[in-house]
Amino acid sequence: MIVRWESDHDYVLIHIHQDMFGDWIFSRAWGQIGTQFGGLKHQLAEDHDQAMMWLDDEATIQRSRGLHKVLEVQADSPEGQDAVRQLSLLDNA
Repeated sequence: MIVRWESDHDYVLIHIHQDMFGDWIFSRAWGQIGTQFGGLKHQLAEDHDQAMMWLDDEATIQRSRGLHKVLEVQADSPEGQDAVRQLSLLDNA
């Protein structure tokens, strides 16, 4: 699952997926739109439920900061695959 929030200047993107070992990974990318400023963090969740709880927490935080959800897709959709490509570019920066 991929979810993205944006404001006029900032974005946050969450990617929840399983790695090749079956572990649940919660990836969070953030930054300023149109710049190289930002970051990427990966967290290992105990299970899918914990990753979804973190996603709910993130949604609450982003709403409180004035960001609005602009994307929510499954990673295997065309939009999701494009978002994953963008994340992999950040991971190699």
